[in-house]
Amino acid sequence: MKEFLNKWYKNHALIYKILLFLVTTLFIVYLFPKTGKFRYSFEKGKPWQSENLYAPFNFAIKKSQTEVDSERLEIEENASVYFDKNSEIKDQVHSEYESKFNQTFQDTLVLNSRDIALYKSGKVLINYLYDKGILDSDYSYPSNKPAILTSSNTVVKQLEYSDLVKMSGLRQRLDKHFSNLTSLERRNKMISLFFDIIKPDISLNKSLTLNALEEEMAQISLTRGSIDQDQLIISKGQIVEDEEYNILNSLKSEYESQAWNTTNYNWVLVAYTLLVALTLLMLLLFLRKYRATVFRNNTKVTFIIFNVVLMVVLSTLIINYNSQYIYVVPICILPLILKAFFDARLGLFAHVLTVLLLGFIVPNSYEYMFLQIIAGIVTILTVSELYKRANLFISVGQITLIYIIAYFAFFVIQEGQVTSLKWETFGLFILCGLATLFVQPLIYIYEKIFGLVSDVSLLELSDTNTKLLKELSNKAPGTFHHSLNVANLAEASANEIGANAMLVRVGALYHDIGKMTNPTYFTENQSTGINPHGELSNRESAKIIIDHVLNGIEIAKKNNLPDRVIDFIRTHHGTSTVYYFYMKEKANDEETNTEDFEYPGPKPFSKETVILMMCDGVEAASKSLKEPTTTKINEFVENIINKQMESGQFLNANITFKEIQAIKKVLKHKLANIYHLRIEYPE
Repeated sequence: MKEFLNKWYKNHALIYKILLFLVTTLFIVYLFPKTGKFRYSFEKGKPWQSENLYAPFNFAIKKSQTEVDSERLEIEENASVYFDKNSEIKDQVHSEYESKFNQTFQDTLVLNSRDIALYKSGKVLINYLYDKGILDSDYSYPSNKPAILTSSNTVVKQLEYSDLVKMSGLRQRLDKHFSNLTSLERRNKMISLFFDIIKPDISLNKSLTLNALEEEMAQISLTRGSIDQDQLIISKGQIVEDEEYNILNSLKSEYESQAWNTTNYNWVLVAYTLLVALTLLMLLLFLRKYRATVFRNNTKVTFIIFNVVLMVVLSTLIINYNSQYIYVVPICILPLILKAFFDARLGLFAHVLTVLLLGFIVPNSYEYMFLQIIAGIVTILTVSELYKRANLFISVGQITLIYIIAYFAFFVIQEGQVTSLKWETFGLFILCGLATLFVQPLIYIYEKIFGLVSDVSLLELSDTNTKLLKELSNKAPGTFHHSLNVANLAEASANEIGANAMLVRVGALYHDIGKMTNPTYFTENQSTGINPHGELSNRESAKIIIDHVLNGIEIAKKNNLPDRVIDFIRTHHGTSTVYYFYMKEKANDEETNTEDFEYPGPKPFSKETVILMMCDGVEAASKSLKEPTTTKINEFVENIINKQMESGQFLNANITFKEIQAIKKVLKHKLANIYHLRIEYPE
């Protein structure tokens, strides 16, 4: 059991990566569609590039959406509207008419022949109106719309909507009917009488109308004709015209949406798993071979894979909603973030692999991958200093422009003209560019979640007004001045060999903060001329000097400095020896052990930490130069750095001899400027 636990502890990082790899693969496969993918690509008006295509199975030719919409519109226009007719209303109106008529014309005890004729005329009009039917409301149907009157769910009459009487047109009908009355008073009385008694007897039956329309819509056929198995669909080199295009689209749709049996489904699942696993494996192998420090850090590996998965999830959600909006997803955020936290090469490699993954599910995959890869390359090339806001805005503008130019070129190649250009797609690219600006707050969020550090944070840490640096300048002013000088030398050296100048500057500013614990035990802070080491043994003095590294690490952690900055504190002396006190002790005791006077290490393991060791050693020792000349400075720099190389301090870093020589040249030049070496003019 103990042996098993030991093996688990030794290999826990590798086991974690394997589990992360498997879980990520399965999750991405889960997001992908589980049907087959049509193997051919085709475009309307372009030649068929593949071999002769024969139908692999029987399938129906689907109508285009335009055809289906046209049929739906025609049915909707010609569909009948159902109205309910209340036959009891007519009898009620006749009864009220007799009563109201007598009351209206009661000025004579016996109705004369003229009143009887008027009474009969009103009866005729009532019969006419209710034979037609009076609507309870004015509906916005065309006049020729078929209308069906029903009573107790039985069809009473079929007519056109214009045949029904509208209440709004009643006055006009009454005026026309009683126009032969010479007496204006009698005409107005009859019109007023009818407005009192007339009631609608026709009302719209919405449910019956809607059900009838849905039944007719359901009868629309989505196909027209069929293709038999082994029938020639298109020959090689043949132009894809409208008919062939519809047939090919029907085949593609049928192929991708057909019901897959368990065997087919499992095979598709296995194939997707293999391709996704292969893609993620390439990412891990790249990290293992070219970014070993990143690969060894599980947090950083998780961070990289999390961002890849995030882009896949966002793209999948957009495709499931509407694939036309796929270009709204700001894929270029991925290389921006990885470049901010790591480097450009890693950012571009991860971006390309992510685009390859998305190529499985996006429409027009070749066009999509071309645009996104080109945009990713432009992102890497243009965004140099992310902490400068103007640079980000300029770069996003350039990325958006590249999207637009590339899309325009693809469209012209496919269509051969620009009249039908989809201008709204350019709007999607602009939205994508605006979404890319979200990278700034996203970097801040990632720093807090994953404990990483970007150039934006480094810029904040480089401010000498920060609480920790102010404390250093107050407690150990000599050390603070030394750190500023080292920071300037290190930044210039990093720029010379293409290292991270911002990172090495911040590391230089904080590398000696451990000296705040015992500032007077370091010569640069001994302003009174009294050396407290005179009262200590050589071993005690060496221990105080060595402990400034451990004290610095402790102070840095208490103040939440990033690990990348703490690495500079930990490595700026490597495993070198406190030579002065070692030689003094050795003069007293020949058997003195060197290890008692060595820093705990580790040795520098990056170009930046090596640069700091060189600049720190040169700047600190340069204070001992008396009457410096160019020759003295050159020899001095060579001796310091060569001694560091001979003691093996640079063996763990990926720095070359050429880069070391370039750094020496920068240090010599800078020291010459510091000591103001110039030609001596005669007095």
